Amino acid sequence: MGRGLKGSELLPFTVQFLRGRWFALFASFLIMAGAGATYLFGTYSKEIKAALDYDQTTLNLLGFSKDLGANVGVFSGLIAEVTPTWFVLLVGAALNFGGYFMIWLAVTGRIAKPKVWQMCIYICIGANSQNFANTGALVTSVKNFPESRGSMLGLLKGYTGLSGAVMTQIYLAVYGNDSKSLILLIGWLPAAISVIFVYTIRTMKPVRHPNEIRVFYQFLSASILLAVFLMLITLTEKLVTFSKAAYAGAATVVCFLVFSPLFISVREELLIWNMQKHPIGSPMEITVDKSTPEIVESKQVVSMPGSPKQGDEKVEKSCFLTICDRPERGEDFTILQALTSLDMWVLFLATFCGLGASLTAVDNLGQIGESLGYHNKTVTSFVSLVSIWNFFGRVFSGFVSETLIVKYKVPRPLMMTLVLLLACIGYLLVAFPMPGSLYVASIIIGFSFGAQLPLIFAIISELFGLKYYSTLFNCGQLASPLGSYIFNVKLTGFLYDREAMKDLAKKGLTRSSVKALTCIGSHCYRLPFIILTFVTFFGALTSLILVIRTRNYYRSDIYKKFRENAESL
Repeated sequence: MGRGLKGSELLPFTVQFLRGRWFALFASFLIMAGAGATYLFGTYSKEIKAALDYDQTTLNLLGFSKDLGANVGVFSGLIAEVTPTWFVLLVGAALNFGGYFMIWLAVTGRIAKPKVWQMCIYICIGANSQNFANTGALVTSVKNFPESRGSMLGLLKGYTGLSGAVMTQIYLAVYGNDSKSLILLIGWLPAAISVIFVYTIRTMKPVRHPNEIRVFYQFLSASILLAVFLMLITLTEKLVTFSKAAYAGAATVVCFLVFSPLFISVREELLIWNMQKHPIGSPMEITVDKSTPEIVESKQVVSMPGSPKQGDEKVEKSCFLTICDRPERGEDFTILQALTSLDMWVLFLATFCGLGASLTAVDNLGQIGESLGYHNKTVTSFVSLVSIWNFFGRVFSGFVSETLIVKYKVPRPLMMTLVLLLACIGYLLVAFPMPGSLYVASIIIGFSFGAQLPLIFAIISELFGLKYYSTLFNCGQLASPLGSYIFNVKLTGFLYDREAMKDLAKKGLTRSSVKALTCIGSHCYRLPFIILTFVTFFGALTSLILVIRTRNYYRSDIYKKFRENAESL
């Protein structure tokens, strides 16, 4: 079979490629690579603290507002249920630019100093935009590749984890070492990406690909190459003083590696093009409905999971009347059926403990480095390490948990238990620091934080179906901002300020004597992180309950119905 393209075929192939699901997946990678601006809060938070004269409790309140916006994605999920994907992405782009642009105006003094509640609203709006990117790109990709959801979720969330390091390299090349300009960059760049690919990402019919998992491993290789380069260049920048040209060269390599999955997407679409040119047997007539995809052949309807059967005369009951009439695990739950199920509440509690503690650790990393006496450049490297190992955690949990399910029928929640136990080690390294231990703690915290998200999203899709997935996966992460508020604002911020006040009292000073309330020493974060360790350990025990409840379900063939209803390539 020829693999080349004739001159007359170039335009038709390009049109097919731009409308195909492989290019849509590549576009999703780019959108997710710009959807992790919230992880850069540790880099620019000191600019906000200094410019607006905030204490640590106020700064942690901003951190909570960020986490609240980043994790309350119910609105984007509900909007996605009734509007096309392009509208969801456009709303997200508008929120992203509006929120972060206002923060940049405030920090640079271009507008009058906002009230604290106004700053909370700005950062909440900006952070909430990533939910629209998640809903538009991630949910659509899960529906387009249902049999590889674990691997694909790991990849997509992995690119989000790398976005902090990617945008750091771009801002160093464009703006130099100016943290205030970083706020402007994370305002306009993700919005521009979403606008460019707004019509590319949409739900398409699932197609059985003979080597789909091989293709995803190639995408994984490309993303790992990007992560390794980012890690090496980040560490090199701490040891060597880069010129403007060197920063530009590093950013160029980063952009090339970010775009490298495009070549894989072109190859796969070319394979489909050649298969269509030389079909095996007579082609069948196919029509596709976006909301409930159906494959239609000679008047016989083969419905996708979650779509109504043809000729079903049964009147659909109100969702309020079917709350207790729950289907089997893996079938399509209604939103209320899922939200009132014990499985969801157990997952909610584990997420509350795990992600709540992780968000607290990530948000305070900059101040932790400062309290332990690390140089500003070293603190920035901690934040970059969290971003990079966040990526490794995401792809690791996605691909490894998928392999364990398919080959060994291991329940996916068990991986979450192990990840939370690993996080406890990272928190103890912060509570009882040793020379250089914060480097190791940053890696563990970043890895464990990243590993949780693909697991949570995949578990929700597997237990409660894909019909209302855009809403359910956003509901599932509501626990993390609640945990962040309690552990970050009420616990960590309060205890940090208390230790700082004790230090001032020892020096014979009062709060009014200093502009910024700062605590220096290993005692500043000891008690908060001991508490976070116990909370996370409790979350690990909670996730074990879900392992026990779902072990029989995961022993079955959970992807069987998707294989039976997908069209073969």
